[in-house]
Amino acid sequence: MDSILDKAETGPHFLATPEIAKLMVACIRDGEQRFHRYELHAFVVMPNHVHMLITPSVVSTKWLGPLKGFTAHEANRILARTGKPLWQQESYDHVVGSGTGLDRVRRYIENNPVKARLAVTPEDFPWSSAKAA
Repeated sequence: MDSILDKAETGPHFLATPEIAKLMVACIRDGEQRFHRYELHAFVVMPNHVHMLITPSVVSTKWLGPLKGFTAHEANRILARTGKPLWQQESYDHVVGSGTGLDRVRRYIENNPVKARLAVTPEDFPWSSAKAA
């Protein structure tokens, strides 16, 4: 699944809209800083999917549902769409060990735009934790 999504070739590319990507970044950061739902280690907003590496403070239904619901509502408003889903029903989750496991996954996430040829370096991609806030 990761290799298909990483190419950023399949599915709708709603997240490539800069206003929507910016919304996603703000909402991801709010989940940590404003709502304290998780500790955010890394993220990237790709054109057709999002990767997040977090340590949750609450069960996933308390943060993933609100994140997907709010961003879908706002993105559909930006796109002038009504009654259409933005997100797939399921999420693709992994449990990651501490230490080297976190570092490996963080590098994978932040290098995703480079691998998809959307940026030369991770820091060049604006919708990522690799980009200075």
